Amino acid sequence: MLAARLYSIGEMCGDFAVTARALRFYEDELLISPERRGTQRLYSERDRARLAWILRGKRVGFSLSDIREMLDLYDVGDHRETQRLVTLDRCRNRIESLHRQREDIDATLTELHDFIATLDPPSSAPASSTPVSPAKE
Repeated sequence: MLAARLYSIGEMCGDFAVTARALRFYEDELLISPERRGTQRLYSERDRARLAWILRGKRVGFSLSDIREMLDLYDVGDHRETQRLVTLDRCRNRIESLHRQREDIDATLTELHDFIATLDPPSSAPASSTPVSPAKE
C-alpha cells in the first residue's frame, strides 16, 4: 500500500499563496487538522481539499461559520449529497444577496450623482483653468 502524500507548511503556503499564520489560524478554528510530528505540521490531501474550499468560500464572501458547516457536511456519510445541496443553496442565496447589494449600490450612486448635480450645477460658461485678467483701459 502506498503511503499518503503529506505536505509541509511551506509547501501549503506556496501552493495556496497563504501565510503560515493563516494555516495555523484555520487549524485553531478546527477547519484543517494537520498531523503533528514534533513541532512539524504535515498536511494531508484532505487538508489541501479543505483549504481550497475555505479559500474559495472566503473569496465569495462566506463566513467562517458557513464554511465550517459546509465542510462538516462532508462526513455525513451520504456520498457528499447533503454537502452538495447545502452548498448549492448557500451559493444561490449569496448570489441573490450580491444582486440586492448591486441594486443598492447602483441606487446610491444615482442618488449621489443627483445630489452633486443639485449642489454643483454645470455653469453656462466654459470652465477655464487660467484666471482671466481684467482688460486694461
